[in-house]
Amino acid sequence: MLRKFIAKLRESIAPAPKKQPQAPIRAEARPQHPQGGPAPRSQGHGGGQPRGQGQRRPARGQGGPQAGQPRTPEQGQGEQRPRREEGRFGGRGRGGQGGPQAGQPRTAEQGQGEQRPRREESRFGGRSRGGQHGGPRHGDGRGPRGGRDTFEHPGHTVAKPAVPVDVPKMDTPFSKLGLIDALAYTVEQKGYVEPTPIQVKAIPMILEGRDVIGSAQTGTGKTAAFALPIIQRLGQHGAMRCLILEPTRELALQVEEAFHKYAQFTDLRVTIVYGGVGYGKQTDDLRRGVDILAATPGRLLDHMEQGNCSLDKIEILVLDEVDRMLDMGFLPDVRRIVQRCAANRQTLFFTATLPPEIEQLASWTLRNPHRVEIGRTHSAADTISHAFYPVVATQKFDLLQLLLERTDFKSVLIFCRTRMGADRIAARLLHKGHSVGVMHSDRNQRERVEALESFKSGRIEVLVATDIAARGLDIAGVSHVINYDVPENAEDYVHRIGRTGRAKHTGEAFTLVTEDDVRDARSIERFIGASVERRKVDGFPYVYSALFDGKALAEALPKSTSSRLHRGARR
Repeated sequence: MLRKFIAKLRESIAPAPKKQPQAPIRAEARPQHPQGGPAPRSQGHGGGQPRGQGQRRPARGQGGPQAGQPRTPEQGQGEQRPRREEGRFGGRGRGGQGGPQAGQPRTAEQGQGEQRPRREESRFGGRSRGGQHGGPRHGDGRGPRGGRDTFEHPGHTVAKPAVPVDVPKMDTPFSKLGLIDALAYTVEQKGYVEPTPIQVKAIPMILEGRDVIGSAQTGTGKTAAFALPIIQRLGQHGAMRCLILEPTRELALQVEEAFHKYAQFTDLRVTIVYGGVGYGKQTDDLRRGVDILAATPGRLLDHMEQGNCSLDKIEILVLDEVDRMLDMGFLPDVRRIVQRCAANRQTLFFTATLPPEIEQLASWTLRNPHRVEIGRTHSAADTISHAFYPVVATQKFDLLQLLLERTDFKSVLIFCRTRMGADRIAARLLHKGHSVGVMHSDRNQRERVEALESFKSGRIEVLVATDIAARGLDIAGVSHVINYDVPENAEDYVHRIGRTGRAKHTGEAFTLVTEDDVRDARSIERFIGASVERRKVDGFPYVYSALFDGKALAEALPKSTSSRLHRGARR
């Protein structure tokens, strides 16, 4: 009875139009108003007409599509629940104001009446979560819902000269290592005068075609040590003949940039593949043909499975930062990649340590390798002055702020142990008036690149990062490194402070040590084979702790043992 009553009421309010010959239904057709124009759009819900007016949900057998015909998106929406607005993260919000119709993009003005205000553009040298800077975000109308960030590459390509350069005859320390005039001239144009010790030893070996296993302190010019002879051995443009594997995106980008720089006066093509970005440019470059490829293992395997590249003609394979690949769990992927490379290749193997897993990989990968080892890889470089600053945990940030105020720094790299910790410290430093960037694995690739480029160019003075920035990154001009959190692995300490004091420049490194960090601090001293100076800042209102009582601290710590330390693990 109720249905019949509703049907009669509906017919009395809006009489059904005369039946017309049926036309094909178009997906974009909108429901018609009883007077003939398009139905007005409600501002409070997702239906085609205002609530309580117009057509209601038809009774069975009335008003719906005929049998065998598809139902259009507009039909039968009068009694539907209102669509929820699209959320900031590509999902659907809570309630909202009439989202866009199916198949139509959402405009920036629609559905913002009940939304929370967007966060400001990136406070940390990149785009903030939900912000508007730097590419589309899900749900803001600038890209397909749920789509990938369109960022693909920071654009490090060095423009090759349009007119061939007349390279003069070179007689420099680099040409005496066996480098051709074009490469010696390029190095001279970049401002390098004397080769570093690892370059002196490695370049002649690589030019001879020998396998090399090398290790050196960070900041000693390792990238140039293998990039320059590789460019000379490849000669002219051809098939893809050189592959460099790196554990992180930032290292791969740095290596690609170095090869572009050194190959400026050649016709060699260089590109990079790494995760976290789109496949478009990478696929285009691979299919167009390259000579030198820098890659991270996971994305390279994806391209290989898709048939975008082949390793059959690889002549030179470089495995860089192999110990870091072990830490990140990449060795199985590395083995799969090595198996796909040509058997009669030259392999260059660089690692800071040689635990059993890496020794096994090296013996399987290399053939009669020549060992190149420069300095003690467990020690800090002589150009770095480093010290521990004992402090209770509740005063760490206050001491950090005082150190920044009293230090004449050019740029500071601050390391935290966790991603949340890095965000928290960056926000507090920003509140104190510092220009700050953040870099960790929760930031997307665009944000990471923007933060790193801003720090390199001097637009921001402080970069807060996790250990993602501790390995191999060559950032010129870092005057100070501050370990806000003591690293759990003693080896990471050497890599962290090695971001300063590079290329024969001097630098300082400060480490804040709390009561919970005492064991890790002792591990660091054992790893580097030297004690680290403890310092106090004059005028700082220290809260008393056993950290400041050497005798009590020595009694509280366990007695040292003669067991070997493996990679600075906690005991």
